[in-house]
Amino acid sequence: MTAVVLSVTAVGLVFAVLALVLKAGSVLEIVVSGLMLACLAAVGLILLAGDGVTGWREGWWNVLLLLAGGLAVTGGGPLTTSVLSLVDRGNTRAQSTQKAGEVLRGGALIGALERGAIYASMVAGFPEGLAIVLAIKGLARYPELRSPDQPASVTPQAVAERFIIGTFTSVLWSVACAGLVLSR
Repeated sequence: MTAVVLSVTAVGLVFAVLALVLKAGSVLEIVVSGLMLACLAAVGLILLAGDGVTGWREGWWNVLLLLAGGLAVTGGGPLTTSVLSLVDRGNTRAQSTQKAGEVLRGGALIGALERGAIYASMVAGFPEGLAIVLAIKGLARYPELRSPDQPASVTPQAVAERFIIGTFTSVLWSVACAGLVLSR
């Protein structure tokens, strides 16, 4: 079971890296992100069906720790842009959460740091870290969310929607990745 869990997690990480190089919001990125999500779900089901990582040698557990951490940080970006692309279907340009990304610049880097911090705090047994990360992010983004100086091509609702959907997707992804390691 250990080899299967590590292999499927590694395949998920490969899909995450592949999704990073694809055009954001493209159909191919959405499909690859879906495959990455399927890998995470498969690993979760395998661990639930067995005894989790209980009884694993420390070395193999450490490999899973690193693979899941890499998956948490790299996979959350493409997954978030895929979710935002799916949300945008049928929206006008002014309502587009993709266009709102121009207001919330630095989102990819902030998201990666956020996912890394959340993953690390969850794996370290400090779930309160999630609240700290979200509080810092919310306070740091507040001026941009409430600024009246946004471009006319973007509605304030689209900016807030992008922030909320992006944050929730990113947080849920990193917590799910941490859950693999915490199944012991």
